[in-house]
Amino acid sequence: MMKNNFVSVGKILNFHGVRGEAKMGYSKNREDFITKLKTVYIKFENNYIPLNILHIKITPKCAIVKFEGIDTLNDILEYKNKVVFVEESTVRENLDEDEFLIDELVGLDVYDGETKVGAVVGVSNNGAGDLLSVKTAGKNISLVPFVKAIVLSVDIKNRKIQINNIEGLLS
Repeated sequence: MMKNNFVSVGKILNFHGVRGEAKMGYSKNREDFITKLKTVYIKFENNYIPLNILHIKITPKCAIVKFEGIDTLNDILEYKNKVVFVEESTVRENLDEDEFLIDELVGLDVYDGETKVGAVVGVSNNGAGDLLSVKTAGKNISLVPFVKAIVLSVDIKNRKIQINNIEGLLS
């Protein structure tokens, strides 16, 4: 079976008005990316159903999205609480050179100089920025801020992340 090439970018939170528009939640600071989207996918059972976007309006709390062919309140209700996906290639085209997909980072080994100090087991966001969850040799999980001062380099090809292991960072 082909690996699923979809990445979640948001969620249909609710309807907006009676003309089939949706309130869509998305990650902070992704307005530029969201407003460029032309087609998104909603997963029903094991199928990804494409939805063409007619227009998107960004509000302080969410995006208001009008999809082609969804013209009534009842039409949009079946999509409520559904996760919104795009094809992975769409995300890749819009990543900055220092941005990565979470699934690329999970499983990478973390090094301080030549010494392996752990492996990435997850990525989270505390609202201020991304955090790498690093499992150390002592089996503890430490949260490492994904900032240039600490994460010196990410090498996807060789599956290595180089960090500046400041005192108290890894337990």
